[in-house]
Amino acid sequence: MELEKVITLIQAVSDSALTGLILDEGNLHLELQKVSTVEQHRKEPSNQKETEISEDLNKIIVDTVKENKVSVCSPLVGTFYSAPSEGEAPFVQVGDRVTKGQVLGIIEAMKLMNEIECEQDGVISEILVKNGEIVEYGQKLFLLQ
Repeated sequence: MELEKVITLIQAVSDSALTGLILDEGNLHLELQKVSTVEQHRKEPSNQKETEISEDLNKIIVDTVKENKVSVCSPLVGTFYSAPSEGEAPFVQVGDRVTKGQVLGIIEAMKLMNEIECEQDGVISEILVKNGEIVEYGQKLFLLQ
């Protein structure tokens, strides 16, 4: 297998929700396993200085993970609705796997119902607005992993 193909596989696993990949091709046996940065650096500190460094490192890791999430933002000002109508189940919940084009919610503006569609595949990690809440243009509505 060419080095470029291996690099492409590594990047694909890194960018996806996969935690690992095993590939057997002829005489080649390739195992890729993703370990979260948090797990790599999790150990008990032995003194106060290490405790402070560990806490700072954990904050950096958490901030980095949050920055790597994709935001779905409001394209207009209006009232956000999480379900197609009152009493029905919401379009999505935290932990749901979503696909490009899937409806995530509705924003009512000037008596028009505007569907908010997902722009890429992912998993809903956070819902940042509540049903019936007024949203602004560009406001973050959902975070995807």
